Amino acid sequence: MNTSSPHRTHIDIAQMARGIRRRVLEHTVRNNGGYVCQACSSAEIFASLYGAILRLSPLDMPLAPWKFPGVPGNSNAQYKTGAAFHGEKLPEFDRFYLSPSQYSLVMYAALIEAGRMDEHALEEFNRDGGILEMIGAEHSPGMEIMTGSLGQGISQVAGIAMARKRKGESGRNVLFMSDGEFQIGQTWEAIQAIVFHRLHNILIFVDINGHQCDGRVEQVMNIEPLHARLEGFGMRVFRIDGHDIDKLIDCGTRIGGDKPAIVLCDTDPCRGMEFLRSRAPKYHYVRFSSEQERREFEKKLSLFNNIK
Repeated sequence: MNTSSPHRTHIDIAQMARGIRRRVLEHTVRNNGGYVCQACSSAEIFASLYGAILRLSPLDMPLAPWKFPGVPGNSNAQYKTGAAFHGEKLPEFDRFYLSPSQYSLVMYAALIEAGRMDEHALEEFNRDGGILEMIGAEHSPGMEIMTGSLGQGISQVAGIAMARKRKGESGRNVLFMSDGEFQIGQTWEAIQAIVFHRLHNILIFVDINGHQCDGRVEQVMNIEPLHARLEGFGMRVFRIDGHDIDKLIDCGTRIGGDKPAIVLCDTDPCRGMEFLRSRAPKYHYVRFSSEQERREFEKKLSLFNNIK
């Protein structure tokens, strides 16, 4: 089975997005909690990335998660990162990075939908001795760097992109971010460095679902007009409907030229699961307050599974 990015059809990618939402909701019901709203807002972004945008090394078959290999170091020959789920790190292939690690569950579901991780892997989520961390680390599937605390991913990717540029590698460095990260000073320092050093081999997608742990982004610390601010720093900015697969795929080609590119994806944290709106404004993490509430979600999952 060749699991390189297969440039799937619009219908295939839409089905992948639905599968991401279903897997995350199923996991949440089974484990009494989960990052459901992040799946709702970013499912099309992840499906488009893994289904059409990313140029990744092929895998012969989906990988099963291994046990925690211990901390990295010269004395640990068994250590490896989760980048193995993206295939070989060759110069011509893209490398994908997840900055907001609370989206790890969503990325794991995307890896399964893309045929890169075993479909039963989520059974190991957040278990002692496993690598499917709730807040993904460098050994977790799909990750090769630890990007938390929140907001550190862009700086690390800038350094990697600079190294790859100097080595003459043609592969791109694709980064997924969340809107709350633009409240952090380190993000803007990194953007300034990316522009100054002409790191045009970076492509950034941002999930702008308008919510964070403490409430609405605009009420915690407003980041708008984000488009104009990023342009002022010298970025080439695209702002799109983050659920529009065609626009996402088109933006996946927006790299190179005279400016680094960033795609602002306006999204809905309840997309595909309207029943979540009753939880407003507590969208960051779904945790059930009672067995009755969990059963209500179980009923929603049953209805969700019956929708084709």
